[in-house]
Amino acid sequence: MPLRSFNPVTPSNRYKMWPTYEEITKAKPERKLTEPLKKSGGRNNQGKITCRHIGGGHKRKYRLIDFKRRKHGVAAKVVAVEYDPNRTCRIALVQYSDGQKSYILCPVGLQVGATVVSGESAPPTPGNAMPLKSVPLGTAVHNIELRPGGGGKVARAAGQQAVVSNREGGYALVKMPSGEIRRFHENCFCTIGQV
Repeated sequence: MPLRSFNPVTPSNRYKMWPTYEEITKAKPERKLTEPLKKSGGRNNQGKITCRHIGGGHKRKYRLIDFKRRKHGVAAKVVAVEYDPNRTCRIALVQYSDGQKSYILCPVGLQVGATVVSGESAPPTPGNAMPLKSVPLGTAVHNIELRPGGGGKVARAAGQQAVVSNREGGYALVKMPSGEIRRFHENCFCTIGQV
């Protein structure tokens, strides 16, 4: 995600960095892959304010992201790279060879026209999903499952990556973005690349 800096005309502009949005290729989201998103206004199910100072803001639609990547062996072509107001990273619209469309997190280096695939035999290129047992050691990954089949939960924010450092006894040792080394089951899926 390219960033632009500002001249320090005011003190607040001195360290200001802003995305250029030049990687975005499509403005409107795919309608079938969106849902309405209701604002809570800081209220709970009883209507009581549980978190103060929350309210207003621009209306958003929730984009349905495929965190599980369960279409194994079916190639998908990247159709567009889009902005998502609900997360810090960009999302990629992919179309599978059977015609189905879905959103995935867009890693660094994934361009429109590229092909992504998921499965044990997938090559370790950005955007491909595979179990941790198939990932070469030292590879940067994101969107890691905590439990096999549970969908990606770890390292999903913009700029995040985890590194597969070792494997032992049916588990993979992964260095987290925080620096912590954590064990994951080797059948947990992850996506190659940095978000």
